[in-house]
Amino acid sequence: MSSRRRPQHWLWAAALLASTPAFALQTIDARDGVSVEAIISTREPTRIRIEGAPISDIFGNIYSSNCAAASGTATPAAPAVNSSGEIVLECDRDKGEVYVRPVGTASKPINLFVSSANATYTLLLRQSDMPADTIVIRDKTARLARVDGTPPGPAGRSSSHIRSLKSLLIAMASDRVPTDVRVDEVHQPRALWAEATFTLMRLYAGRGLIGEKYQLTNVSMAPMVLAEQEFDREEGNVLAVSIENLNLRPGESTTVYVIRAGS
Repeated sequence: MSSRRRPQHWLWAAALLASTPAFALQTIDARDGVSVEAIISTREPTRIRIEGAPISDIFGNIYSSNCAAASGTATPAAPAVNSSGEIVLECDRDKGEVYVRPVGTASKPINLFVSSANATYTLLLRQSDMPADTIVIRDKTARLARVDGTPPGPAGRSSSHIRSLKSLLIAMASDRVPTDVRVDEVHQPRALWAEATFTLMRLYAGRGLIGEKYQLTNVSMAPMVLAEQEFDREEGNVLAVSIENLNLRPGESTTVYVIRAGS
């Protein structure tokens, strides 16, 4: 991890955009393995689709789903009814789209993984009291790949490998860890930025992956806007990064999940 905080002028612009009212269509630029924020209605269903590709899979803390009967389209990652679930999922099998609605009124953002045949997008869904809306996921890298014939994403990222990454991340976030994954309590401070404390809380090892759960606290006097891109993906075989809360006021903390290649 870098010990110097990178310039934040472009991050402040992102914060301003995030504070603007939601419109009837949200088009978000995304790419495989990077979290992006979107707004969903608290009371109404929100439609999600991928530009130029049908949705093939949905993975998250699903409360209930009608997707089990879908053949070759979105499938639920949870039982039909999951009392601790955060979101209701419905699939439009013909159009390759899904509709989501949050359960309850918790202010915590909802993490949802949305997959096409070529990529998996990590959505950080924040709730707002607004009318029904549509989220369009636009992947410029996938569009360029179709033009030049190069498959998107890092070489060798099979669908089973992506599922393993998602499975470990969900296990880390929900504290429901499979028996074949070892968990070690660490609680070690790590150097990051002068504006933040960064503590490694837990280590997860198994299935050829190493998971790291950190707590990051904003110790400065100014709001802090975070992005996964600030954590160097090439250092230490980092495969995925997910941040629970991208916006921190002074004194606030968030959880950062890092997954690396392991033996």
